[in-house]
Amino acid sequence: MRRLVLAAFTLTAPALAQSSAPAISIDTLKQVDKTLSSDAFEGRAPTTLAEEKTTSYIVERMKAAGLQPGNHGSWFQDVPLVQIDAQNVTRMTFTGGKTPVSLTYRTDMVLATYRVTPRIDIRNSDVVFVGYGINAPEKGWNDYAGVDVRGKTVVVLVNDPDWQKSQRTGLFEGKAMTYYGRWTYKFEEAARQGAAAVMIVHDTEPAAYGWGVVQSSWTGPQLELDAKGDHMDQSKAIGWMQLAKAKALFASAGKDFAKLSAAAKIKGFHAVPLGVKASVSFTNSIKRQASKNVIGILPGTERPDETVMYTAHWDHLGRCTPVKGDDICNGALDNASGVAGLIALAEAQVKAGPAKRSIVFMSVTAEESGLLGSRYYAEHPVYSLAKTVGGVNMDGLNVIGRSRDVVVTGFGKSELEDMIKPLIEAQGRVMKPEPNPERGGYFRSDHFSFAKLGVPMFDGGSGEDLVVGGTAKGHAATLDYIANRYHKPQDEYDPNWDWSGAVQDLTLYFQLGRRLADGNAWPNWYKTAEFRSVRDRSRAAQ
Repeated sequence: MRRLVLAAFTLTAPALAQSSAPAISIDTLKQVDKTLSSDAFEGRAPTTLAEEKTTSYIVERMKAAGLQPGNHGSWFQDVPLVQIDAQNVTRMTFTGGKTPVSLTYRTDMVLATYRVTPRIDIRNSDVVFVGYGINAPEKGWNDYAGVDVRGKTVVVLVNDPDWQKSQRTGLFEGKAMTYYGRWTYKFEEAARQGAAAVMIVHDTEPAAYGWGVVQSSWTGPQLELDAKGDHMDQSKAIGWMQLAKAKALFASAGKDFAKLSAAAKIKGFHAVPLGVKASVSFTNSIKRQASKNVIGILPGTERPDETVMYTAHWDHLGRCTPVKGDDICNGALDNASGVAGLIALAEAQVKAGPAKRSIVFMSVTAEESGLLGSRYYAEHPVYSLAKTVGGVNMDGLNVIGRSRDVVVTGFGKSELEDMIKPLIEAQGRVMKPEPNPERGGYFRSDHFSFAKLGVPMFDGGSGEDLVVGGTAKGHAATLDYIANRYHKPQDEYDPNWDWSGAVQDLTLYFQLGRRLADGNAWPNWYKTAEFRSVRDRSRAAQ
């Protein structure tokens, strides 16, 4: 899940100017969320016994809503996955410095691998600090310039160099995280550079989540798409280390962590060999099996080959680090609520009748493992991406009260914003950029899989400006969720949730989807967006 803004807004807004919507069923939202997030579904981890129960329930609800199977007569798209479970992880040791430094698995560091291989051994690997680990030729920035890290262990800072700026200005868009700041990019670039191991230094503020989130997400079985070559072009080991341990490592190497971190923010930074060697090993339990995306469709009447897409991931973390004896990460908000919204929208669209274009409702797998289900669909689409008009992604609905604003994730990227803005204003609300773009929310949910291949998907919802309590209360609620429930067993269904804000968000999603499905528009990215050229090429080929 990426969006951690959880406010809501009034249901007594002015009549909508563009189009009305059938009532969004609060009963459906409650029933679906309560069911999917119950202990009986064991946290909805892909490839477990809970997956069949989860996907079967979603199909049952799609059928009841009046949808048809969305994949050539089937409700499912198989997503080939490989599960890799790191076991017998040794301490990660750094030798050759003033004093040895040792990191304990889970407590001080987490490790995994993309490589499908039974054992990982890293012995006496030279350690290099590569700053933010960015190679961006278009920005004239290369943290790997002049250094050969093949076979070495690189230590990398999270986020990108100007994350502390208060505005969205700077080479890396200031406080708004770019893809260069995402952990996925750090591992991708290090692999391209030939690094044997990659350790990201965890720091809560630039990471936007605490160590508990890293620990629960990176321990236990990890999933990746099952592909030819078994990912042997990737680094042997990828992981995170606690900030305090990074400081101890640098001190042992005779380096000042604070000074080098500050230097890494300046263009022209050169990687620094630490003069120490890293060793670690672990075995892997490997299991290949398919997971499933669930797809339903309301076929179009005039241009059925043109599609509008609604997405919400069904998976969560399954069993995770226990809290007070509870080891089920139920994922009630993340993302049983989004699936509930998907079903409620399906009911509303069916009640409104078929549109001119087809409307597809897809609940994807393995979002928590790196957007794998949506990535697989985008790379193997059932419906041509060139003829996918756009759509809406839902990852966490509003359950805490009313607000006056709508926050857009990745604000300023696509023409979908122009289409939804008058709908927002008709509700008496204002559209705003996300208040915390440094969290990299745009790259953390399934719309990004579509964006990379050119399809604009709206991702946004209620902001923090609460009708009762204002922004102070709304922001406090966001921080409370991040600290106490996000990716933890405490993300559980609460019968006292206020779904009124979710209903109004879903009304916006309904209206936007209907305008796309009944209209002729082909929304594009703004000219400054990084995905514009991909969309232009795909549309030109039609």
